Amino acid sequence: MHAYRSHTCVELSEANVGEKVRLSGWINRKRDHGQLVFVDLRDHYGLTQCVIDSSDACFEMVEATRLESVVTVTGEVLKRSDKTINTGLPTGHIEVRIETFSVQSVADTLPLQVNSDEDSGEETRLRYRYLDLRRTRPHGNIMLRAQIIQSIRARMVALGFTEFQTPILTASSPEGARDFLVPARLHPGKFYALPQAPQQFKQLIMVSGFDRYFQIAPCFRDEDSRADRSPGEFYQLDLEMSFVEQQDVFDAVEPVIRGVFEEFSDKAIDSEFVHIPYAESMLKYGNDKPDLRVPFEITDVTEIFRDSGFSIFAKNVEKGAVVRAVPGPKCGSRAIADRMNSWAQSEGAPGMGYIIYGDGEARGPVAKALGVEKAEEIRIAAGVGDGDAVFFACAKANEAASLAGRARVKIGEDQGLIDQYSFKFAWIVDFPMFELDEATGRIDFSHNPFSMPQGGMDALENMDPLEIKAWQYDLVCNGVELSSGAIRNHLPEVMYKAFEIAGYDNSVVDEKFPAMINAFRFGAPPHGGIAPGIDRIVMLIADEPNIREVILFPMNGKAEDLMMAAPSDVDDSALAELHIRRAPVIKPKGD
Repeated sequence: MHAYRSHTCVELSEANVGEKVRLSGWINRKRDHGQLVFVDLRDHYGLTQCVIDSSDACFEMVEATRLESVVTVTGEVLKRSDKTINTGLPTGHIEVRIETFSVQSVADTLPLQVNSDEDSGEETRLRYRYLDLRRTRPHGNIMLRAQIIQSIRARMVALGFTEFQTPILTASSPEGARDFLVPARLHPGKFYALPQAPQQFKQLIMVSGFDRYFQIAPCFRDEDSRADRSPGEFYQLDLEMSFVEQQDVFDAVEPVIRGVFEEFSDKAIDSEFVHIPYAESMLKYGNDKPDLRVPFEITDVTEIFRDSGFSIFAKNVEKGAVVRAVPGPKCGSRAIADRMNSWAQSEGAPGMGYIIYGDGEARGPVAKALGVEKAEEIRIAAGVGDGDAVFFACAKANEAASLAGRARVKIGEDQGLIDQYSFKFAWIVDFPMFELDEATGRIDFSHNPFSMPQGGMDALENMDPLEIKAWQYDLVCNGVELSSGAIRNHLPEVMYKAFEIAGYDNSVVDEKFPAMINAFRFGAPPHGGIAPGIDRIVMLIADEPNIREVILFPMNGKAEDLMMAAPSDVDDSALAELHIRRAPVIKPKGD
C-alpha cells in the first residue's frame, strides 16, 4: 500500500466496504462522543468520516491532535447505518474505522476557522491566505477559475487561434493607468515597464504575418482598488485578428463568452448580445456599462423643464444643464422619495427632485411648480403610473448622466427589480474618438489612441473632432465592463493625423511607439481585437461581490500583499546596483 494514500477523500463508496484503505489529509472537524471520536478528514477532493473507539491503541493520539493537522489513517471501510447516512457527502454512506494513525504535520492554534464560513476579516484572511484557501468556497472559486481558463483555451484553439506569449519587461505604453517601472541595471537611469496590456505586441504579431493570436495575459497597472478591479495585476483573454471588421471580432468572441457562462453557471443567458451606441447608453442608462437587468430606462426631460415654472431647473437649463428623469416603480411614497434625496446628497449631489404619482394626480413641489400638463408629460415619457415616482437629476450632461445612472441601479436594487438569475450582455459601440478636457480646453483621445476612426483620414481632416466616432467597443455584462477592444489604426498617416488632433506632433509618435509606427511602414494588415478580463468573468460566474474572492493570492485595497509582506524595503546596496538613491526625508516645518 502507498505510504500516504490508496484513495482520495472523495473516492470511497459502498463498493469499498470491507477493504483496507489509507487516506491522508487535514483534520477538518472532530466530534468526541466519549467512547467514540469521529474525524472528518479533508483533502483537495472532499471529505471522509473516520471513527475510532476508546479501546483502540491510537485513541488518545487521535483525541489530542489539533484541527488542520495533516494526518494519515489506515483502516477498514464500514457501511454506515441507515440513521447515520449523510446524503450531503459523496462519501456519506461509509466511514473508515481507524486502525493506525500517524501525524505528518502538527498545526498550531488557528488564526481563523477553516471548517466554517465565519468571516474572520479581510486582513486575517489575506495574511493567512493559505489557510483561507482551505475553506470550501475560496477553494472552489480557485478551482472554478482554473476550469474556466482551461475551457477558454480549448474554445480559442477550436476557433483557430494560436497562443503566444508576449514580453513582461517592455517599454511604457499609454493604457490609462500608471506603469509599474523596473530599473534597468545595465542601463543606468533607464527603466522597463511592466505591460498594462500586450497592446503593441499583439498588433505587431499581426504585422508579423500571424492571423489569429490569443493569450491568457498578465497585465500590470498601478491603479486604485475597486470591487471589480484588483490593484497591481490582473489577467485577460487577450486576442487579435487580421483582416477583420468589428462584427468579425464580435462573432469570434461571443461563442467563447456565452459558452463559458453556459458551461459554468445555471443562470439564464440572453441569446443575443445587444448593440448599444455609446451616446444611447449614456442617455438611457447613465453610463457606458449598463446593467440591463434593471427593467426601466432614463429619459431626457430637459425640454419639459425649459422655461417651466420650476425655476431652479429652468434657470440651470438656460445655463446649459440637462434634466434626466429616472422612473421609480413602486416608489410612490414620501418616505422613499426623501430617502432617495438623502442618498443623492450622500453621493455629492444637491439632491434629487421628484414627482409622486397616485390616485390619478401628481404630487410634490416639482409637480406643483410644473403644473398638471407638464407633470403628465413627464409621467408618459418615464412610463410610470399610480404608485410610482419619477426622480430628477439636473446638471451638466455628464454629471446628470452619472447621478441618474447610479439612481437607476439603486432603485432597481432597493425595489427588488433586478433579476438575480440572469446574465445580460451588451456591446457598447461607436465610442467618440476624442473628448474635450473642459478644464484645459484641450482635445485628447477619449479611449484607446490606437483605434481606427470611423471614416478614416477623411473624417480626421474634415469633421469636428468631437463628432468623430471610433471603431471602439466594450463588452458589458450585468453592469460590469468585461472587456474593451477596437479595430486598430494600421496606417501611419492616419495615426500621425489622429495624434496631431490630440496635440502631439509626429516626433512624439516616433518616440513613444517606434516599433509600431515603423512596422506599419512595411505593410500592416487591417486588424482588430479585444481583451475580456478573466478575473471579472470568474467573479460574475462565481457570484462573488469582490474580485479578490477569485484570485489565488490577492492584494488588499492598499495594494499590499499581507502574506508576503510586499511591497518591502530593500538594502541600499541593492539600490546602488540599480543606480538609485533614496530621496531625502523632508521634515515638516516646526518639527
